[in-house]
Amino acid sequence: MIRVLLVDDQRLVRAGLRMLCEAAPDVQVVGEAENGRQAVSLAEELLPDVILMDLRMPGVDGIAATGRILAARPATRVVALTTFDDDDHLYPVLAAGACGFLVKDAAPAELLDGIRRAARGDDPFSTSVLRRLVGQAVRTRGGEREGGAEGERRTDPPAGLTQRERDVLSLVGAGLSNGEIAERLHIGVTTVKTHVSGLMAKTGAPNRVRLAVLAVRTGVAPD
Repeated sequence: MIRVLLVDDQRLVRAGLRMLCEAAPDVQVVGEAENGRQAVSLAEELLPDVILMDLRMPGVDGIAATGRILAARPATRVVALTTFDDDDHLYPVLAAGACGFLVKDAAPAELLDGIRRAARGDDPFSTSVLRRLVGQAVRTRGGEREGGAEGERRTDPPAGLTQRERDVLSLVGAGLSNGEIAERLHIGVTTVKTHVSGLMAKTGAPNRVRLAVLAVRTGVAPD
């Protein structure tokens, strides 16, 4: 059974998430918090496996709460819940240790799949948001370097990658999950995780978003 803590300052949102989770036979909602301060306290008391974390809350927000929770319990899996205009908050919450992000209006099946993926050590990302963030990061970095479209030209791919690592990197850049990559390449999910971890170590990318940005900027993945 996956133990889930819901964190959102809107009661109706928490109620909807609870109903969705309780309809799944393998998910149990162990608590609800309406702000980051409560989330930190309940995470320590209830020991959830997965926390669905809203980002914008009064007082202690989701970014600060994520950092405090993971400083005390690093094994906890925090999944950020995002809306269309939350993009500026996603890099900070990933830096704080969140394992992924899902849009609040995701289909029920996608949200439950994200919870399960987080619980088994995968990194759940809503593909639409990941692609938007990657595009934004590529444009921003290009503009900073060269002052315009010319700065968006591709750089050389990282040296020392095997062909399989390049294949995995390409699919990460396309926004695929570990399970989807495994299916596409006809390899095990554990093997994909090993490749992703190895790619992060070789490239210095701290999270999956940065790895996806790298894939696009180097031309390993299509723009």
